[in-house]
Amino acid sequence: MATEKKAAKKVTPPAENILKTVTEQLTTSLTSLKEQLGEKEFNKRVKKAAKKLVAGIKKTAAKKAAKKTEKKVKKVIPVIKKAAKPATKK
Repeated sequence: MATEKKAAKKVTPPAENILKTVTEQLTTSLTSLKEQLGEKEFNKRVKKAAKKLVAGIKKTAAKKAAKKTEKKVKKVIPVIKKAAKPATKK
């Protein structure tokens, strides 16, 4: 019996995607600074700046989307009301 291995798709967290886009945008916009500092020093600084810009973003995907699809059903407990006793005259 041969076991089949399924290739799992690697899902990158949103923080990594945003970090990559920020570094790409910084490198394209700061080309003149790249010429002055040099390739290695520029890459170090861009990496640090991108990390600081993305610092507040959560590492994992939000699980709110999964919760929205699952609707919770509230249990309704029937309340039996007792009839008021008639007032007695004294």
